Amino acid sequence: MKTTLDKIAEKHQDWIRIVKSFGCKDSIAEDIVQEMYILMHSYLNRGLDINYDDDINHYYIYKQLRGLFVDLHRKEAKIVKVDIDRLADYIDEENVKKEKNICKAMNQMDTLLDKVYWYDRQVFEIISDGTSVAELSKKTGISYYSLYNTYRNVKGLIKDNIEF
Repeated sequence: MKTTLDKIAEKHQDWIRIVKSFGCKDSIAEDIVQEMYILMHSYLNRGLDINYDDDINHYYIYKQLRGLFVDLHRKEAKIVKVDIDRLADYIDEENVKKEKNICKAMNQMDTLLDKVYWYDRQVFEIISDGTSVAELSKKTGISYYSLYNTYRNVKGLIKDNIEF
């Protein structure tokens, strides 16, 4: 005796034709029909009965196929498709945005450093340029901890006040 899923599978070409009528290509139509088989297998295992006399309920299958097609169409609508020719422009636009954000942050940092006490600014700039705190301490005779705390405080001030 044939199972309900076997009865559904006998009409495979009809299901493909129906999905193509929605506007799908062959490979997409085949995928949607396969998804319908998986869905129907799950529903039938949970007790769904779509038998209609000796046949199956074609309208129910049609509604499932239509629903799967609409779901696929919604998912594709969320995907941003970029033409290959525009890809370079798109990447450049992203880089320009990043560069603008970096420039904005740099300007904010310069403005903030202009407001900081001159000693704090000098210590911050020297250490930021690559001189270690220990080396600067040896050269200037200023306490290591004093220089370290000054650098840490200015760095914290920048982190707290700059949007990046």
